Amino acid sequence: MRKYSPKELKTLSSQLRGIDPSEIIRWVLLNSNKPVVTTNFRPYEAAILHAVTSEQPDTTVIWCDTGYNTPQTYKHAREVIDQLDLNVKLYIPKNTAAYRDALNNGIPGVDSPLHAEFTRQVKLEPFQRAMAQQKPDVWFTNLRKGQTSFRDSIDILSYSKDGLLKVSPFYHWSDEKLDEYLRENNLPNEFKYFDPTKVMSNRECGLHA
Repeated sequence: MRKYSPKELKTLSSQLRGIDPSEIIRWVLLNSNKPVVTTNFRPYEAAILHAVTSEQPDTTVIWCDTGYNTPQTYKHAREVIDQLDLNVKLYIPKNTAAYRDALNNGIPGVDSPLHAEFTRQVKLEPFQRAMAQQKPDVWFTNLRKGQTSFRDSIDILSYSKDGLLKVSPFYHWSDEKLDEYLRENNLPNEFKYFDPTKVMSNRECGLHA
């Protein structure tokens, strides 16, 4: 995938606004050699997984499981994986949640000096390992405007801190539009989700920012 200048990226994102996500994905795939889509099976993730794999069924799906997901999330993940026949590559922390809980008395609070290291262990290190092994040239995400202040500052196309092109086809979509997309495509959704590295919904975990 070619590298775009900041000006080109801004222009392209503006041109893509209002374009159907499937068309955005199709355009990106035509210019990509090794795309991946990441997921944590949070609410509305089935939309991006369906949209990408409808265009390229064998797309690598990277799931970095912190080990702290709710039972509902794990059941939802299994349902989506089976329904869409996803090519999932699972990455987990080097230590189990039980091991970490026993030694560190559970999940550290966001104000604790231990929280940054906890985030690195359960989220950042598995993600970095995944990217190093998969070596993608494009990263599809379901980031959307209005989720966090950082996400409000990006657009449909952006670059990760490592220079990887991130594509967020549903960036300007509301929950209501995504609800309709899920209904139209008979896709499940699940709201009982918990990210131990964020705790608050409007806080970034460090993966994107």
